[in-house]
Amino acid sequence: MAQKASKTLAARNTSVLLRTHLIALCLHTLHLALHFTFNRPRALKPYCFLALPTLGIEFYLDRIGRPTYTADGSLRSPGEDLGAAGLTEYMWDVLYWTWGCIGAVCVFGDRAWWLWIVVPLYSVWLAYSTFTGVRSGLPGFGAGAGNVGEATGAESKRQKKLEKRGGQRMQYR
Repeated sequence: MAQKASKTLAARNTSVLLRTHLIALCLHTLHLALHFTFNRPRALKPYCFLALPTLGIEFYLDRIGRPTYTADGSLRSPGEDLGAAGLTEYMWDVLYWTWGCIGAVCVFGDRAWWLWIVVPLYSVWLAYSTFTGVRSGLPGFGAGAGNVGEATGAESKRQKKLEKRGGQRMQYR
């Protein structure tokens, strides 16, 4: 069974993308049907501004995650892992949150688009936490300066044992 991991990844990506497209199709169809049923003229602007860019994210995830096959039907490339951490994970978060906002707009009305403000706030929080994490790991930048044990006040077990034995000794031969 050659390339079992690649075939598994290709099957998982295909099912995730199919499910993603079906959910998006149902939610957008429901929202547009309710919009045109109740004839709300200005309600289409926030939809276009907030929901349509997520369609771009969805199709980008489709492009990188869709497996490709050769002419004879064998797997050429399984596509990128759609469960990868980092930017892909953030794109899924934005997609899921937008779906929740569309569902809230269908149920509660157009004021539910204000829930979408969480996405930029989440982006700012991620950027801040990433920056502070990097800053604390670099010497000379804030908490990362000096010895880590001195900055945090914590000693490792090895350091405690060395202190118990009278410190670190050099042996010469």
